[in-house]
Amino acid sequence: MDGTILTSTAAAERVWGKWAEGMGLDVEKFLPTMHGRRGIDTITDLNLPGVDPIVEAEKILQGEIDDVEGVVALGGAAEFLKQLPVERWAIVTSSPLELAKARLAAAGIPVPKYLVTAEDVTIGKPNPQGYRLGAERLGFSSSDVLVFEDVPAGIQAGEAAGAEVMVITATHSHPVEGGQYRITDYSAVAPHVAGDGRLSFQAR
Repeated sequence: MDGTILTSTAAAERVWGKWAEGMGLDVEKFLPTMHGRRGIDTITDLNLPGVDPIVEAEKILQGEIDDVEGVVALGGAAEFLKQLPVERWAIVTSSPLELAKARLAAAGIPVPKYLVTAEDVTIGKPNPQGYRLGAERLGFSSSDVLVFEDVPAGIQAGEAAGAEVMVITATHSHPVEGGQYRITDYSAVAPHVAGDGRLSFQAR
């Protein structure tokens, strides 16, 4: 979702940056590590003395729900998603459900039929659990789906699930490794449904 069909970088970094500063972290070094992962996983991995990851993750979650300024859809994303059969795509996000709903609404993208959020998994990205669950809800093997991702943790999760990965580069400030395909955003592509039902993508 974040960085893949919408951009929430500015909002997320405002909230996480303020928190990191309050924790005495090097904000510039910390911020690149929190994208594409569950908040609780990010905080737990820091192993900060006297810090309860559950409590802090809840504080950050509320801050992110309250701050959706600048959250917008990526180029062509809303139109692209409207052209997909509703039963053939899912969002698999590290965001908790309420934050996902808030950001989708801010970006003008409807909540999809299938939505896998932070609450649905026990281990977040780069673990493949989320993408395997997303494929299962769609009724497919994870080796038969195409994952759209933008950050290393998500790319690794998609590949570990056995899926091919389309890397979206719209929000990148430096090269990111992994994935089989790359597009900037959705402005120049459209979905195509073949007679046998197989989905593919083509240039506009």
